[in-house]
Amino acid sequence: MKAYSELIHGVWDSGRSVAENPPPALPSELELQALWFAGAFVRDFSDTEGRPVHIVQFGEWNRTAGPDFLRTAVSIDGETHEGALELDLRPSDWEAHGHGSDPAFAQTVLHVVFVDPGVKSFTRTCEHRQVPCVIVPAFRVEEALQYPRRLTAIARPGRCVRPLAGMPEEDVRHLLEEAAEHRSATKAARLMRTADAHGKDSALWQAVAETLGYPANALAMKLLAQRVSLQALKEAPGSTEALLFGAAGFLAPDLHEKAPPNTQEHLRTLWDTWWKLRGHRESAHSLPWKSGGQRPANHPHRRVAALAALARDWPKFRRLALARPFSARTLIDYLSELSDPFWTHRYTLSSAVSAQPVALFGKAQATELLANHLFPWAIHDGEKSPPYFQLAAGARNEKVRRCAIRLFGSEEDAAPWLKKAAHHQALLQIYRDFCLEDATDCADCPFPEQLAQWRAQHNPPT
Repeated sequence: MKAYSELIHGVWDSGRSVAENPPPALPSELELQALWFAGAFVRDFSDTEGRPVHIVQFGEWNRTAGPDFLRTAVSIDGETHEGALELDLRPSDWEAHGHGSDPAFAQTVLHVVFVDPGVKSFTRTCEHRQVPCVIVPAFRVEEALQYPRRLTAIARPGRCVRPLAGMPEEDVRHLLEEAAEHRSATKAARLMRTADAHGKDSALWQAVAETLGYPANALAMKLLAQRVSLQALKEAPGSTEALLFGAAGFLAPDLHEKAPPNTQEHLRTLWDTWWKLRGHRESAHSLPWKSGGQRPANHPHRRVAALAALARDWPKFRRLALARPFSARTLIDYLSELSDPFWTHRYTLSSAVSAQPVALFGKAQATELLANHLFPWAIHDGEKSPPYFQLAAGARNEKVRRCAIRLFGSEEDAAPWLKKAAHHQALLQIYRDFCLEDATDCADCPFPEQLAQWRAQHNPPT
């Protein structure tokens, strides 16, 4: 049988109308991003220099800080460029939003805007490299607005749909299991590097924080866990919540004055505790929190509260997380029952009391923690993979849905491979190793041909 790691080895109207006016009212930038990602504006344009521009690969929609789309491939005057793509309403937004001085935008290969200012402008990176700019014609916007207004992009089935459809179910299962194991080994290696540098507890602490922040605040939560270590919490007993919320930048001296009366005492206690400790723990660099576009239960305040609750019960959590043999069910039950007298009925530090209790560490987050960190760690320690393959999947996120459509043609056809968390991980790994590494939008991707080689080695002639 050819291992998955061997399978991936070595891989890897177009003119702009003149003097057009935009439609009377453009939708929000988020909706424009969704329409762009769905291909609603089509693929062919001219940039402001008159050169033909073809979008080869739309890449990944970036939901964190930085350019709007990553891993894109754009052909400009016949030459393919790979990097990031930024979408704004106007050309001047590039400088107005500070992109020109932000190193995160240094790899941008195309700036897409929707309002023609009528004057020439330049988009430059912090390295003073000019970024080509496309102004989407007004008629394209009008046509695109006829699309169903949805915030998820529809993936296009890839060339691998046919060979995968022709494979026996057992072969597809083995392929996905190998891809999941490959991803698990990669994740375990990352965890072990952190454990080697800072110890097992620190690696587990950062992994939990990253999972709680997923997807919008994964980086902010990981940075918080690095700023406030378990050792720092141990050195200030009774101050766990104040230290975490203070270091997160969520506490202020007048916060309790703006809060509901039944919240004020708790907030005042947090501030008084943090005020005494802040001199050694406060940072001049704020964390990149994102609170917009999320359900109330996913608010950053609640994620920090869940981390604080785990920190207070760390010995028990650590014992369950690192137990060998590892019991997924025991850990899920423990996390599902995690509670806090203040946070079980509140969404933010200053919100009113919720009539219904809200889970502090939901089942979806527990599944993510298991699939992304705890099972890879357990398998690295010698546990067998079967329990990993039995873990039920959480909700399908946008990336998983796109992978399913790309590889199997539709979510319905992919349904047998969307029930287990390990299969989700496998789809994401294949998509990363092939779809996102291919700059030809599937045309020259080696995966369909390599599937035939994989099958030949997996099923040698008798």
